[in-house]
Amino acid sequence: MLRRISARYFRGFGAAVVAVAALVLAANAGPARAAEATTPHLHHLTGHAQALR
Repeated sequence: MLRRISARYFRGFGAAVVAVAALVLAANAGPARAAEATTPHLHHLTGHAQALR
């Protein structure tokens, strides 16, 4: 009987570890962003090109 209880707790603990790992991976999986732009972006507000930083 002790083996069945231990197996049940072990499966529950394993499922919890997998769930936490999935949540951590999902939280960190976002759109990739460049550290710094290599070319300046041009923004047209008044018909003139202005470089954005």
